[in-house]
Amino acid sequence: QIVESGGGLVQPGDSLRLSCVASGRTFSPTAMAWFRQAPGKEREFVAYIKRSTRTTNYADSLKGRFTIATDNAKNWVYLQMSNLKPEDTAIYYCAMTEHPVFQVCDGHSYEYWGQGTQVTVSS
Repeated sequence: QIVESGGGLVQPGDSLRLSCVASGRTFSPTAMAWFRQAPGKEREFVAYIKRSTRTTNYADSLKGRFTIATDNAKNWVYLQMSNLKPEDTAIYYCAMTEHPVFQVCDGHSYEYWGQGTQVTVSS
C-alpha cells in the first residue's frame, strides 16, 4: 500500500512537503517518483529518484523549486516544494516500482501508486 500525505491549501510563495510511504508486505522499490494531475489536464511527471544511487530527475519546469528525497531504510519518499504557484495546484501522486526504470517520465514504468494528495495554491 502506497500512502501520500502532506497536501493542503497554501498561498503563493509558500513551501510544502509531501510524504509517501510504502507499507504492508515486504517491499523493496528500485525507484520512486511523483506525478501530478491538475483539473482538466493529463497527469504529468514531477520528479524521480533511484533508490540505490539517489539519482534524481525533474520536470524541466520544476527544477530549482522541487526536491525529491528518500529515506531508504523505511521506504519513505518526500517532495519538498518551494515558491509554490497557483499552477502547481493539482493532485500529487506517489509512484514506486520494483523493476528497473528506463523511462522515468512514463507513468507506465511504475506499478504501485498512491491515491493522491491534493495541493491547492491560492491567495
